Amino acid sequence: MKSARNPSLSRIEARRAGNVLIVAIVIMSLCILSLIKARYCAAPFGSCSLFIFLSASNLRNLCSEEHTVLAAKPQALAGAETISKSEEAAITGNLNDFEAKIEFLRRGEDFEAKSGTKPYLFCAEDEDEEETTAIAREIVAEKAAIVSQEPICSRTSNRSVVCEAEGDVRLQGRLQTVFLPPSLTEREWKNKPYCRKQNNSATMKHIKEWTLKPFPGGGPPPECTVNHSVPALVFSLGGFTGNHFHDFTDVLVPLFISAYRFRGEVQFVVADNQDWWVTKFALIFRQLSDYEIIDADIEEEGAVHCFPRVIVGLSYHTVFGIDPARTPTGYSMVDFKAMLRKAYGLERSAAAAADARRKPRLLIIARNKTRVFLNMQGMRDMAARLGFDVRVTEPHKGTNVSDFARLVNSADVMMGVHGAGLANMVFLPDGAVMIQVVPFGGLDWLARETFGDPAPAMRIEYLEYYIEADESTIGEEYRADDPVIKDRYGVHKRGWNEISRIYLENQNVRPHLGRLRNTLLEALKRLPNGRHARG
Repeated sequence: MKSARNPSLSRIEARRAGNVLIVAIVIMSLCILSLIKARYCAAPFGSCSLFIFLSASNLRNLCSEEHTVLAAKPQALAGAETISKSEEAAITGNLNDFEAKIEFLRRGEDFEAKSGTKPYLFCAEDEDEEETTAIAREIVAEKAAIVSQEPICSRTSNRSVVCEAEGDVRLQGRLQTVFLPPSLTEREWKNKPYCRKQNNSATMKHIKEWTLKPFPGGGPPPECTVNHSVPALVFSLGGFTGNHFHDFTDVLVPLFISAYRFRGEVQFVVADNQDWWVTKFALIFRQLSDYEIIDADIEEEGAVHCFPRVIVGLSYHTVFGIDPARTPTGYSMVDFKAMLRKAYGLERSAAAAADARRKPRLLIIARNKTRVFLNMQGMRDMAARLGFDVRVTEPHKGTNVSDFARLVNSADVMMGVHGAGLANMVFLPDGAVMIQVVPFGGLDWLARETFGDPAPAMRIEYLEYYIEADESTIGEEYRADDPVIKDRYGVHKRGWNEISRIYLENQNVRPHLGRLRNTLLEALKRLPNGRHARG
């Protein structure tokens, strides 16, 4: 008779058999995985380490669980605006499987599209993994300085981009090219050095583009033909130059912002040159630079100017103004006006106080094509009865700046319809009054931005006289219910071209003498110590 089997022993034996089966399956799986790795994942050229910069927030495991976080390829970040400097990171890992390599190529294309720099693979034998890491660290050590550098070019305002580099700078004006050592940059930078970046392409398309790039690879840098000991400042005279307002707000004020700190020790390099324009403002150029201007457009093709520093583009702050907080030593429009007085030998730094022996001088800026004063004689007679010494002048493109500056400087009050001629306010003495006659058409915003807002920084008292429909030829040309009169801001929605065509290019004015008289009386009160009208 057989003895009964112990149930607990049967359960133990079954559990042991199960464990043996699991171990066997694991061993078999490892063998299969090893065979697959040997067939599909072995790198024919050794283990490939990936060096590529990514945002820390976008770091991903491209290289399986074996990846190691390191720093590499720092130059790849230069100029990649989409990558925050505070988020810099890089990965080095082993691309030992096919899918990871495909992923690397795909992400590499994304990275190249954003940064303009191709990622690369650094390969070494599997057994040289320590050497691979050491080489990666050497790359980092060699390029680390580049990561810490600021970009060569940066936007200083909505209208200006400035490129600046210091070192072995080599400039070829005829080619609009600046060569820099690789230690300063390993990529190209481009800039059109004119302060209208926010403007449409119609304005900027005629401005020559300058390129800043590293020395040619594989050879020596261009040989210097002229050596300079002072910085170069490159800017364009294209765009709207020739319009007196834009002469100042687009070029002369930004030039002062950029050059005044050098106290004459700076070399101007002019692109898109206009000789007549340089001659017109030659006295200003001589105040800002002790050196003859280099005309880049007519340089010999092989000429290479070597500088210790270069600045391509002028700094722009605001319309017809300077922000002292953004200048190296806090200089302002007051200093700009002082520079102008010195350049043109202007005698009056401040408007004269009340003096019974001298009449206050009113200078009326006239126009002869658009926005013309139609009752000029009546205006003159009325102002003379108030006690003004009245002068009328009409500046034009060929006006001698020195003579005109002295005339404006002799005035206590200057008055004119909105236009480029009012830019001569920079020659007024401190404490003088400017009256802007604003054409009909809801142009208060334009008047304020161009001349109203800049006036206080120039120490000028500012008044406005707004033309009504019955003081304008627009009131004669259009019916009272026409949108041009009834819905001016609706017309504004049609765009600047329509605003200019209707309200600036096709309007003349006839101010009411009674209302204008009140404005002139207010101007007298604003003068130093106040003035009183005669009648």
